[in-house]
Amino acid sequence: MMYADLLIYSAQLMATLRGYSDRPACGEGMSEIGLIEDGAVAIREGKIVAVGTTEEVRAGGWAGPDTRQISALGKVVTPGFVDPHTHVLYAGSRENELSLKLKGVPYLEILKQGGGILSTVRSTKLATDEEIKAQTSRRLRTMLSMGTTTVEAKSGYGLMVDDELRALRLIHELDGEQAVDLVPTFMGAHAVPPGYSEEAFTNYIVDVMLPQVAVEDLAEFCDVFCEPGVFSLESSERILVKAKELNFKLKMHADELASAGGAELAAKLGVISADHLLQASDEGIAALARQGVIAVLLPATSFNLAKNSYARAREMIRAGVPVALATDSNPGSSPTESMPLVITLACLYLRLTPEEALAGCTINAAHAIGRANQVGSLEVGKQGDVLILDIPNLNYLPYHFGSNPVETVVKRGEVVWGG
Repeated sequence: MMYADLLIYSAQLMATLRGYSDRPACGEGMSEIGLIEDGAVAIREGKIVAVGTTEEVRAGGWAGPDTRQISALGKVVTPGFVDPHTHVLYAGSRENELSLKLKGVPYLEILKQGGGILSTVRSTKLATDEEIKAQTSRRLRTMLSMGTTTVEAKSGYGLMVDDELRALRLIHELDGEQAVDLVPTFMGAHAVPPGYSEEAFTNYIVDVMLPQVAVEDLAEFCDVFCEPGVFSLESSERILVKAKELNFKLKMHADELASAGGAELAAKLGVISADHLLQASDEGIAALARQGVIAVLLPATSFNLAKNSYARAREMIRAGVPVALATDSNPGSSPTESMPLVITLACLYLRLTPEEALAGCTINAAHAIGRANQVGSLEVGKQGDVLILDIPNLNYLPYHFGSNPVETVVKRGEVVWGG
C-alpha cells in the first residue's frame, strides 16, 4: 500500500468545488461547491489521492506510520485560493496619491500628470532586480499567509521592451524561488508612455514587444488596458489579434471606467477573461455569456477608489456568465494582497453568496488562468493545494472581516504556512 504523505481529517466542513474542472461554474452551479461534512483529504507526492468523509478516506488505508496527520476539527477546509488578476511585481508605492483621490481627482487625470502607472514605471525602472524581487516576495508571502497559492502576475510597469522582458524574467525567477505558483502575463499595453501617441505605441507593441516576448517564451497571456484615454477598441483589437497569432492566450481590462464596448470586444475575440467590467453594458454581458468568457471582478479596486460603483455580478450570474474574483493587487488602485477581504467585499457589494464567492476565487479563478486541470478544487489527481480555515462555517468567512481566517496553508502537499 502506498501511504499518503499528508492527511487532513475531521473537517467540520470541506468545500471541494468538484465537478467543474472541464468548465467553469456558472449560474446556479456557482452555489454547488461540493460540501462534505467531517471531510478529509489525503495527499501523496504533491497530488491529491483521496477526498471524502473522514471515515471513507481512512477506510482507504491512506494513513501509514509516516503520514503526517492534521485535525481540522471544528474548522473549514477549502482549495487554495487562486488570484487570477494581479500587478504584484513592481517597486515603490503610491500612497502620495491618496490625497488626490480624496479630493476627487480622476484616475486618468492623475495618469496625465505623470502619476498612476507612469509613477510606478519610473520607480520600477530605477530599482535593481534584487530590490524588485525582495519587494514582490514580501507581497507574495503576505498572499500565501492569507491563503493564496496560485497567482497571475502581469508585467506592465516597464512599457519599453527591455523593461518588459526584465519584468517577465523576474516573474519566472520568483516562480521558482518561493511557494506561490506564478502565471506570467505580458501587459505592455498598460499605459501610453510619454513621447508616444497611442497609435505609435500600439505599433511598437505589435511590431517589437510581442514578437520578442514570444521568441523568449516569457508569458502565457497577453492583456491590454482597453479604455478610452488609454487603448481604444481598435488599438486593443490590433494588439490582441497579433498576440493570438503568436499563440498567447488572451485577457482584457474592459469597461472599468466607461461603457465603451470592451465586453463586446472581449466576446468577439473569445478572450479567456474580461476583467473589471464595472460599466459593462447589457449587450456586453449577454455577449460574454454567449461566448463563455469569464468575468474577473475586482471589488477591492472599486472599494479603494470609493466611487460606490461595482460590477453587476448578479446580472452576470443570471445571464450565465462565469464569475471569478481577484485582488487586482497593485500599488495604486488596489494595494492589497488579501483574498479574504475580496470575498467579504464580493458578498457585501457584488451581492454574491459565500458559496458563489468561494467558487469565484477557486475553481473559476483557476479557469481564468488556464489552471483548472491542476488547482481550484479538491479532487483526486489535482495538486495538493489546501487551506484549513479557523472558522466554524462558510458564512463566517465574509462575515468576520479584517482578520486572517487562514490557519494552515498546504502547497503541493507541504505545509508552507501555519500548521
